[in-house]
Amino acid sequence: MPKILEFAKSQGAGNDFIIIDDLEGALNLTKRQVEHFCDRRFGIGADGLILIRPSKTPGAEFFMHFFNSDGSLAEMCGNGIRCFAKYLFEYCLTNSKEMSIETLAGIKKVQLIFDGAEVFGAKVDMGKFSLKSKEIPVEIKKDEVINHKVDVEGQSFNITCVSMGNPHCVIFVEDLSKAPVTTMGPRIENLSMFPNKTNVEFVQIINKSEIKLRVWERGAGETLACGTGACAAAVAANKLELIEDEILVHLPGGDLEIKILNGNIFMTGQAEEVFTGKIYLT
Repeated sequence: MPKILEFAKSQGAGNDFIIIDDLEGALNLTKRQVEHFCDRRFGIGADGLILIRPSKTPGAEFFMHFFNSDGSLAEMCGNGIRCFAKYLFEYCLTNSKEMSIETLAGIKKVQLIFDGAEVFGAKVDMGKFSLKSKEIPVEIKKDEVINHKVDVEGQSFNITCVSMGNPHCVIFVEDLSKAPVTTMGPRIENLSMFPNKTNVEFVQIINKSEIKLRVWERGAGETLACGTGACAAAVAANKLELIEDEILVHLPGGDLEIKILNGNIFMTGQAEEVFTGKIYLT
């Protein structure tokens, strides 16, 4: 008889996730199983899958084990960590409204936001960003990749690369609706200059305090939102003096508030549980 797993389906700004309690560490999901769970026709359907595990690092109680929808591991997910924190509180795994959560990109501090007794969302200290090529990583003979021209299959792009614990390649466009997200996104993701591949952000500046964003996520394709992508876009735009330190990011799935303060990035957004269920582990 196949094992039955209980799960919750959650979303943050339209970026959706399957969350499974694995505090006993009993699950060893294969790439195929993760892909099946995330499949929108034959599985539950999601941009990613999150396992709740205990942290082995002092200063954090829980570890967020995050898979992209293609079954690959990811260092961090900004929208996912808000949903993760909401789950921890609402399923009584913690009674703390402020928590430190371990990820493959380090420990992130999360502060829950309430609407009455219900968790509405969270503010996340995303930590320090990096523009250093070696830390992103980008294989290039430059310390930083800022507004750097690259040619991809006959098209030229000016790219700015940022690490938010995971790699990002930011491109500014005049009209976001015409941005080649689905055609050039996967090609840029897989450029040889990115040894770990990269997320790709297409950004339109509205004014000094607002931007619009579409993201091609490494291992997931275009998604309705990407928290680390919103942070990376803000860092790149701020570096090029296109925006102020505190902005609103408009994504297809909703808005995120991003604040840059003393080299740290803070992200605020909603988190919602959509439904719960059970699925066979085969």
